[in-house]
Amino acid sequence: MNKKYVGAGLGIAATLAMAAFVVYRWRTSGFSWHAFAEALVNVDWSWLALSLALILATYVGRAMRWEVMLRSLQKHTSLWRVFSATAIGFTAVVLFGRAGEPVRPYLIAKKEGVTFSSQVAAWVVERMLDLLMILVIFGIALTQISRSAIQHGPRIKIVLETGGYMAGLIGAACLALLLGLRQFRGNVQQRLLDGLSFLPEPVTAKIGRALQSFGEGMESMRSGRRTALLVLYTVVEWCIIAASFGCVFKAFPVTQDLGVTDVVILLGFVCFGSIVQIPGVGGGMQIVTVLVLTEFFGITLESATGIALVLWIITFVAIVPLGLALAFREGIQWRNLRHIEPTNMGGAGT
Repeated sequence: MNKKYVGAGLGIAATLAMAAFVVYRWRTSGFSWHAFAEALVNVDWSWLALSLALILATYVGRAMRWEVMLRSLQKHTSLWRVFSATAIGFTAVVLFGRAGEPVRPYLIAKKEGVTFSSQVAAWVVERMLDLLMILVIFGIALTQISRSAIQHGPRIKIVLETGGYMAGLIGAACLALLLGLRQFRGNVQQRLLDGLSFLPEPVTAKIGRALQSFGEGMESMRSGRRTALLVLYTVVEWCIIAASFGCVFKAFPVTQDLGVTDVVILLGFVCFGSIVQIPGVGGGMQIVTVLVLTEFFGITLESATGIALVLWIITFVAIVPLGLALAFREGIQWRNLRHIEPTNMGGAGT
């Protein structure tokens, strides 16, 4: 628990530091609201519409990927039910921040009649796949920094390229961990339970049921065909996300000449910045976008702020109307979703 608080504290501190730097730049650069409004008025709305369509398509892709993980537990899955839970779950993240993360696995478990723990396992697999993909594309992009439009000196180039190689190493570690999770069953679960034998029997029994359900959720990773499908869906999904970012850049005159490497570099930074989510506001993503565009690409603060705002709306907020509509249609009460505490981790959607 202490490590969790330390990690959250460091993330918040880093976000506050970046926010303070952005505020400092606003005050010292003489931020012009007229230039900011002009940057938004002069966008090419057809590119933004295409970007929005691509992002919405990724939610369907996420549902398809999750359905692959469900097939090992439930033969008669419904893509629509999984998509509905996906849209509502991401809406909960926008509204509640990271506290809304359990909503998606909870709703899928309830809709499909499987255990909540098994869907937590599916969520872990999804996160590992996404993180692995982010690290791969980010690492490759940073090692190609000399081919980008980033305004850098020799020291900055060395730092960024070193960061690219480190991202590659972390990606390899994530791949090893992902492959290791395939073996999460039998002896591994028993060893964990043996290590917790000092706990009261009712507690260990509950943990045992949760571990068993978690192991069931990892079944999809033990099939070579399903693993290949999960990797394929992940690669396609992130290619679509990168294309969506590229469309946003094409929509703004100041960034329309940026290349693929530039898009991937910004995508990598934005993904890491989005780890810190302030309920209803976002936070890290907008700040990182502004910092990268102004400090690396030399774009004016007004234009960078406009681009950051549009990216946030398209990549995070755009799903909210659909998620709210689906939640209303299904009679879901948001105040109940905000405090999901399944009383029986081994039960079906409880």
